[in-house]
Amino acid sequence: MDILLGLLRNILEEGLIYGVMAMGVFITYKILDFPDLSVDGTFPLGACVTAALILKGVNPWVACVGAFVCGALAGCVTGFLNIKLRISDLLSGILVMTGLYSVNLMITGGQATVQFYNRDTIFTSGAAELLPSGQYRVISVVLIAAVVVKLLLDLYLRTKSGLLLRAAGSNPQYVISLGRDPGRMKMIGLAISNGCAALSGGLLSQQTETANIASGTGMVVMALASVIIGTSLFQRVGFIKSTLAVILGAILYKASLVIAMQMGLPAHFLKLLMALIFTVALVSNNVLSKRRKKQYVDPVRL
Repeated sequence: MDILLGLLRNILEEGLIYGVMAMGVFITYKILDFPDLSVDGTFPLGACVTAALILKGVNPWVACVGAFVCGALAGCVTGFLNIKLRISDLLSGILVMTGLYSVNLMITGGQATVQFYNRDTIFTSGAAELLPSGQYRVISVVLIAAVVVKLLLDLYLRTKSGLLLRAAGSNPQYVISLGRDPGRMKMIGLAISNGCAALSGGLLSQQTETANIASGTGMVVMALASVIIGTSLFQRVGFIKSTLAVILGAILYKASLVIAMQMGLPAHFLKLLMALIFTVALVSNNVLSKRRKKQYVDPVRL
């Protein structure tokens, strides 16, 4: 029983942390239709920035804000390459992701892994001290962080700027007709998306008290799979918004990985499993989309 509770706790902790990243990728993938690969670089960027700031004695909550800002700046670089320099979306993300590898090394002082054990983190200091100590404190703090990000995104997407962001992804010409620049809205979306990815990396680094420059490998696949799983399974549930759906998708994705590992899958097959789950999610999403289109068109013909 204790083992089962431990596994469930691990699934919820990491699922909620990755859910923050998935909410950011939801903006680029679903709203902007922008395949942003720079997430693989901004996730470890957030972890490295957080570790560096905490080692300098900065408040861990402030370190989270610093991680978000640095990720947002990286997203702006991706947007600049795509919008101003006319580089394709895929190549823009790849260029930023590649460049951030060296940036992350500079932040960590040339070390691949940075440890900050026995330092204050968001789980051991500040507002976290008001929560009951024990094994469920991490879940509580991460849940609060994920809910705050979700609520802020929901509020933003209902503002005028948020509505323009939605329009920039689906109908750029409409944004132009309103006298606004769709490229600027795209850059804002990329900034928010990569800021969330970096924040997610910062949260994970404080949970493990380490930061690794290679921790971003496969994060795009994980985030996209979470978005597709969440939106496919929960989009017809009226009271579940898209932001909550992708968080649930991240938890389900993490659960599937943990279950596979518990069934004896070797650790070196983990990335292959991630790719397979993503493939299944894509195929299932395509099948469901075709069925919905058919259900919508058939009554019209009648």
